[in-house]
Amino acid sequence: MKGLKLIKIISTTAAILSGFAIAAPAQTPGMALLDGLTPGEWTLKERGSREPGQKVCLGNPELLLQIQHGNTACTRYVIENSPRKLRVSYKCGRAGQGVTEIKLESSSLVQINSQGIRNNAPFSVAMEGRRTGSC
Repeated sequence: MKGLKLIKIISTTAAILSGFAIAAPAQTPGMALLDGLTPGEWTLKERGSREPGQKVCLGNPELLLQIQHGNTACTRYVIENSPRKLRVSYKCGRAGQGVTEIKLESSSLVQINSQGIRNNAPFSVAMEGRRTGSC
């Protein structure tokens, strides 16, 4: 009888753990919003700022997901994924973490909100990304 109880406990535990494995995908699913962006030179500018903004060559649009962490290797979890809105949480080890939301206005204009921790300091940015040419 003890053997049957042990088997039941093991199978119940395995079923619970398999549910957790499904909830945390191993790789980032396709992101339709990013796929729809026009490659080229983009200008990222904080909303409301009079500064000219930062120019980036957007060959890989996934760079927009972690603006404050650049090319740092980060683990990403997609929270919301639609053709017009993308929300991603990411962790970059000791470099920090963040949550970024991108709203698509057109293939050459996006609104980006990102907040989190970078080098042990909090950040919160609201930016506009606009395609400004070729690179």
